[in-house]
Amino acid sequence: MKYRLLRIYLQDHHAASAGGVALARRALGPSHPLAKQIARDRDALERVMRQLAVPPSTMKVGIVRVAERVGRLKLNGRIFERSPLSRIIELETLVVGVRGKEALWTALQRAGISLEDVDLDGLVESARAQGAELEALRLNAAGAAFAPASGGNLGRSGSRVTPPSNALDP
Repeated sequence: MKYRLLRIYLQDHHAASAGGVALARRALGPSHPLAKQIARDRDALERVMRQLAVPPSTMKVGIVRVAERVGRLKLNGRIFERSPLSRIIELETLVVGVRGKEALWTALQRAGISLEDVDLDGLVESARAQGAELEALRLNAAGAAFAPASGGNLGRSGSRVTPPSNALDP
Protein backbone atom coordinates (compact mmCIF):
# COMPACT_ATOMS: atom_id res chain seq x y z
CA MET A 1 0.00 0.00 0.00
CA LYS A 2 2.69 2.50 0.96
CA TYR A 3 4.71 1.75 -2.17
CA ARG A 4 1.58 2.25 -4.27
CA LEU A 5 0.96 5.67 -2.72
CA LEU A 6 4.58 6.69 -3.17
CA ARG A 7 4.49 5.51 -6.79
CA ILE A 8 1.39 7.60 -7.54
CA TYR A 9 2.90 10.62 -5.74
CA LEU A 10 6.17 10.45 -7.64
CA GLN A 11 4.43 9.85 -10.98
CA ASP A 12 2.19 12.87 -10.39
CA HIS A 13 5.18 15.08 -9.59
CA HIS A 14 7.07 13.70 -12.57
CA ALA A 15 4.17 14.49 -14.90
CA ALA A 16 3.84 18.00 -13.47
CA SER A 17 7.57 18.51 -13.96
CA ALA A 18 7.15 17.85 -17.69
CA GLY A 19 4.82 20.83 -17.89
CA GLY A 20 7.08 22.87 -15.62
CA VAL A 21 10.16 22.31 -17.75
CA ALA A 22 8.27 23.21 -20.93
CA LEU A 23 6.77 26.31 -19.33
CA ALA A 24 10.13 27.43 -17.90
CA ARG A 25 11.80 27.08 -21.29
CA ARG A 26 9.02 29.06 -22.97
CA ALA A 27 8.58 31.74 -20.30
CA LEU A 28 12.23 32.27 -19.42
CA GLY A 29 14.05 30.95 -22.48
CA PRO A 30 15.78 27.59 -22.84
CA SER A 31 19.18 28.95 -21.83
CA HIS A 32 17.97 30.88 -18.76
CA PRO A 33 19.68 29.58 -15.60
CA LEU A 34 16.34 28.96 -13.87
CA ALA A 35 15.01 26.96 -16.82
CA LYS A 36 18.17 24.85 -16.72
CA GLN A 37 17.85 24.32 -12.94
CA ILE A 38 14.22 23.26 -13.28
CA ALA A 39 15.23 20.74 -15.97
CA ARG A 40 18.08 19.44 -13.75
CA ASP A 41 15.64 18.98 -10.88
CA ARG A 42 13.42 16.87 -13.14
CA ASP A 43 16.49 14.73 -13.88
CA ALA A 44 16.99 14.38 -10.11
CA LEU A 45 13.38 13.26 -9.74
CA GLU A 46 13.92 10.68 -12.48
CA ARG A 47 16.99 9.37 -10.56
CA VAL A 48 14.83 9.09 -7.44
CA MET A 49 12.18 7.19 -9.37
CA ARG A 50 14.75 4.80 -10.86
CA GLN A 51 16.24 4.07 -7.42
CA LEU A 52 12.77 3.35 -6.05
CA ALA A 53 11.77 1.30 -9.13
CA VAL A 54 8.94 3.72 -9.97
CA PRO A 55 8.28 3.96 -13.71
CA PRO A 56 7.08 7.25 -15.20
CA SER A 57 3.42 7.36 -16.19
CA THR A 58 3.37 8.00 -19.93
CA MET A 59 -0.35 8.79 -19.74
CA LYS A 60 0.04 11.39 -16.99
CA VAL A 61 3.01 13.03 -18.73
CA GLY A 62 1.05 13.16 -21.98
CA ILE A 63 -1.97 14.75 -20.31
CA VAL A 64 0.19 17.41 -18.65
CA ARG A 65 1.97 18.21 -21.93
CA VAL A 66 -1.37 18.65 -23.70
CA ALA A 67 -2.65 20.81 -20.82
CA GLU A 68 0.50 22.96 -20.97
CA ARG A 69 -0.04 23.56 -24.68
CA VAL A 70 -3.73 24.34 -24.22
CA GLY A 71 -2.75 26.75 -21.46
CA ARG A 72 -0.96 28.87 -24.04
CA LEU A 73 -4.34 29.79 -25.52
CA LYS A 74 -5.29 32.02 -22.58
CA LEU A 75 -7.55 34.98 -23.34
CA ASN A 76 -5.40 37.76 -21.92
CA GLY A 77 -6.85 40.78 -23.66
CA ARG A 78 -4.80 40.53 -26.84
CA ILE A 79 -5.30 38.46 -29.93
CA PHE A 80 -2.37 39.11 -32.27
CA GLU A 81 0.41 39.88 -29.82
CA ARG A 82 1.64 38.58 -26.50
CA SER A 83 -0.03 40.14 -23.50
CA PRO A 84 2.02 41.27 -20.48
CA LEU A 85 -0.57 39.34 -18.47
CA SER A 86 0.69 36.10 -20.07
CA ARG A 87 4.11 36.64 -18.50
CA ILE A 88 2.60 37.21 -15.06
CA ILE A 89 0.40 34.10 -15.27
CA GLU A 90 3.31 31.98 -16.51
CA LEU A 91 5.58 33.19 -13.71
CA GLU A 92 2.84 32.57 -11.13
CA THR A 93 2.43 29.05 -12.47
CA LEU A 94 6.18 28.49 -12.19
CA VAL A 95 6.18 29.81 -8.60
CA VAL A 96 3.42 27.35 -7.69
CA GLY A 97 5.25 24.52 -9.48
CA VAL A 98 8.53 25.21 -7.70
CA ARG A 99 6.73 25.35 -4.34
CA GLY A 100 5.22 21.96 -5.18
CA LYS A 101 8.66 20.63 -6.03
CA GLU A 102 9.96 21.88 -2.67
CA ALA A 103 7.04 20.08 -1.01
CA LEU A 104 8.04 16.87 -2.84
CA TRP A 105 11.61 17.00 -1.61
CA THR A 106 10.59 17.81 1.98
CA ALA A 107 7.99 14.98 1.94
CA LEU A 108 10.70 12.53 0.89
CA GLN A 109 12.91 13.84 3.69
CA ARG A 110 10.14 13.47 6.27
CA ALA A 111 9.38 9.92 5.07
CA GLY A 112 13.04 9.05 5.68
CA ILE A 113 13.55 7.73 2.19
CA SER A 114 17.25 7.10 1.67
CA LEU A 115 18.65 7.69 -1.78
CA GLU A 116 22.10 7.36 -3.30
CA ASP A 117 23.59 10.40 -5.03
CA VAL A 118 20.49 12.53 -4.39
CA ASP A 119 20.99 15.46 -2.03
CA LEU A 120 17.49 16.19 -0.77
CA ASP A 121 18.73 19.04 1.44
CA GLY A 122 20.38 20.64 -1.58
CA LEU A 123 17.25 20.15 -3.69
CA VAL A 124 15.09 21.79 -1.00
CA GLU A 125 17.42 24.78 -0.79
CA SER A 126 17.59 25.03 -4.58
CA ALA A 127 13.79 25.01 -4.82
CA ARG A 128 13.55 27.77 -2.22
CA ALA A 129 16.08 29.89 -4.10
CA GLN A 130 14.28 29.26 -7.40
CA GLY A 131 10.98 30.25 -5.79
CA ALA A 132 12.44 33.50 -4.49
CA GLU A 133 13.93 34.36 -7.88
CA LEU A 134 10.71 33.54 -9.71
CA GLU A 135 8.71 35.61 -7.22
CA ALA A 136 10.97 38.61 -7.88
CA LEU A 137 10.50 38.16 -11.64
CA ARG A 138 6.73 37.86 -11.13
CA LEU A 139 6.53 41.03 -9.07
CA ASN A 140 8.61 42.94 -11.62
CA ALA A 141 6.33 41.72 -14.41
CA ALA A 142 3.24 42.74 -12.41
CA GLY A 143 4.71 46.16 -11.71
CA ALA A 144 5.50 46.69 -15.37
CA ALA A 145 2.07 45.49 -16.51
CA PHE A 146 -0.16 47.12 -13.92
CA ALA A 147 1.63 50.30 -12.84
CA PRO A 148 0.00 53.49 -14.11
CA ALA A 149 1.94 55.13 -16.92
CA SER A 150 2.10 58.45 -15.11
CA GLY A 151 1.16 59.34 -11.60
CA GLY A 152 -2.30 58.28 -10.46
CA ASN A 153 -3.74 54.92 -9.63
CA LEU A 154 -6.49 53.10 -11.44
CA GLY A 155 -9.87 53.20 -9.71
CA ARG A 156 -12.50 50.46 -9.81
CA SER A 157 -13.91 51.70 -13.09
CA GLY A 158 -10.49 51.71 -14.71
CA SER A 159 -10.31 55.49 -14.77
CA ARG A 160 -7.32 57.32 -13.34
CA VAL A 161 -7.56 58.32 -9.71
CA THR A 162 -5.12 60.92 -8.46
CA PRO A 163 -4.43 60.76 -4.73
CA PRO A 164 -5.09 63.96 -2.76
CA SER A 165 -2.03 66.15 -2.41
CA ASN A 166 -1.84 65.50 1.34
CA ALA A 167 -2.22 61.70 1.01
CA LEU A 168 1.48 61.09 1.58
CA ASP A 169 1.92 63.62 4.38
CA PRO A 170 2.74 62.09 7.79
